Amino acid sequence: MGKKLIKVMDTSFRDGFQSVYGARVFVDDFIPALQSAVNAGLKHFEVAGGARFQSPIFYCNENAFETMDKIRAAVGPDINLQSLARGVNVVGLDSQPRDIINLHAKMFKKHGVTTVRNFDALNDVNNLIYSGQCIRDNGLKHEVTITMMELPIGCEGAHDVAFYEKVLRNILDAGIPFDSLAFKDASGTSNPRKVYETIKRTREILGADAHIRFHSHETAGTGLAAYLAALDGGADGIDLSMKPVSGGTAQPDIVSMWHALKGTDYDLGVDIEKILETEEVFKECMKDYFLPPEALAVNPMIIQSPLPGGALTANTQMLRDNNLMDKYPEVVAAMKEVVEKGGFGTSVTPVSQFYFQQAFNNVMFGKWKKIAEGYGKMVLGYFGKTPCEPDAEIVKIASEQLNLQPTTEMVVDINDRDPEKGIKAATKRLEDAGLPVNDENIFISAACKEKGILFLEGKATIGVRKNAPSAKENKEESSNGYTVTVNGKKYAVAIEGNKATVNGKLYDINVKAGIEAHHASESGDATPIKAALPGTVLKVLVGVGDTIQEGDVIAVVEAMKMETEIKSPISGTVKSVDIEVGNQVKTGQELVTIG
Repeated sequence: MGKKLIKVMDTSFRDGFQSVYGARVFVDDFIPALQSAVNAGLKHFEVAGGARFQSPIFYCNENAFETMDKIRAAVGPDINLQSLARGVNVVGLDSQPRDIINLHAKMFKKHGVTTVRNFDALNDVNNLIYSGQCIRDNGLKHEVTITMMELPIGCEGAHDVAFYEKVLRNILDAGIPFDSLAFKDASGTSNPRKVYETIKRTREILGADAHIRFHSHETAGTGLAAYLAALDGGADGIDLSMKPVSGGTAQPDIVSMWHALKGTDYDLGVDIEKILETEEVFKECMKDYFLPPEALAVNPMIIQSPLPGGALTANTQMLRDNNLMDKYPEVVAAMKEVVEKGGFGTSVTPVSQFYFQQAFNNVMFGKWKKIAEGYGKMVLGYFGKTPCEPDAEIVKIASEQLNLQPTTEMVVDINDRDPEKGIKAATKRLEDAGLPVNDENIFISAACKEKGILFLEGKATIGVRKNAPSAKENKEESSNGYTVTVNGKKYAVAIEGNKATVNGKLYDINVKAGIEAHHASESGDATPIKAALPGTVLKVLVGVGDTIQEGDVIAVVEAMKMETEIKSPISGTVKSVDIEVGNQVKTGQELVTIG
């Protein structure tokens, strides 16, 4: 009897990027590695969705749909390109109404995706019914997904074999059409025996012909063992990655898995010499990117505070951006209580981000003094039903702070009534900004909101971390500034004040001259309103001379993917506005002065 051929999906170019670089990677930089992987015989890649929709727009100044088109062109028509969708949240942190959920499937099909892995972080099957139907109706393959993790030490009530069997039976009872089923453990914390028993039971329920996949990470140090357990339990496929985005916070490496399967009844069906050659190509492609040290590490603390690789490095990148990296150990430690009191939603996007945001707030402002909007809405039921009931006191605090009542209503029904969501609202944002109205822009407006509009207006900034080459290697003086060479491509750059012109295109580079110390002399007892946290200015709602009342919102600043309203502590007249949309502000920086 021959060995069982295990089907491999290479996650390097989506989950690998998210887990190691926070998904902040320019598409042209990795295309040679992707083509090498195809030439090495790999036929199935995860390349889109998840953070690889918003991050190109937020940090790379690249249109995510255009990156998808480039990827499809690079691999040809026959390769299975997979994306990741978050049920009713599709590719954002916020949930969406039905029209946007359907538009998501339509647009991803149009731009080269073959298969969509579709999950709900709460394992609320109601959130998979409509999204799964849209995926199939638009001609895509649907990989319905159950999300896994280990509960923090000492906790119980969900995320055991019986819980996952119940979710599976709910999927079957709901009649959701699917082509394959995946178990996704984004934090890599599920113990191997539980993985074995879960997949073994799933095989018994679905029968021999169903395609079952398993996905995990090495973050907690047990990923490879969990993969071996999944195969022994009856899994047909596993997700693997390649250096430099394998191991640590990412998936096990293809070569490591191939080695671990020696002498077993399983075969990956890969030419390992060609894979090794591709890894060298890939490492060369990524050699200029900053590799966060935490992305390379196994972290046992994650077992106690389950944090996915993608959320881990995405958040540490943001902490670095805002000079708050020293808070990272405290935030991770604070996650245990946040997970326990939040109802045990799986720590995978968007819930992992909600957990991190709330833990961040608990560290920065004091426990439960500031409820993160996503976390608060989750415990109140606005993202669906959590596996266990959230802590009653936290529900009460969230209700009071967010001025929302708990709900058990279907998420899509709530969102269909929301005038700020849907195609109509997204179209209005485009029209108000004077931008072209088409399906791609409508979806970007819906999924990325104000930051998507800034991108479409040409006001996006670059937030990709690369190791800076020396000035001698990187710059040549020119008569109009500098010629900057990046990856062999030359850019004409001229900087004047807050503006930079790159190859003839004007950018706001968010460098603000020192604020003149004129407030006290000009306005007597004027009150400066300062930033409580660093972040990016999304909205400025007042101008000089405006009369405002105490509690009026003067600006909106985004930090750690949270939008924070800046409110005036007093009534008065605006004497100065020292910020613009797109500016990066620091803690304590003066934003507006009220007299």
